[in-house]
Amino acid sequence: MSFPRTTFYRETKSTRQNRKESENIQNVISLRISDEEKRALEKLIKTTSKSISEIMREAIDLWRSKQRKLCLDYQ
Repeated sequence: MSFPRTTFYRETKSTRQNRKESENIQNVISLRISDEEKRALEKLIKTTSKSISEIMREAIDLWRSKQRKLCLDYQ
């Protein structure tokens, strides 16, 4: 099964420079998403002017904070 290649959204040069100064990111993760999820992600990219990577990092941070809160609630 082949998947059509889509447009890549790249971080701006200033964003990359700021990130390079603050953290050393070397890991790449690939995932498959539905067409609906892709449309939602593209809408977020346009409305926030953030890269896919920035949005995914924020999503991970949000998920982690919710998990911590759930763990604290059950103690």
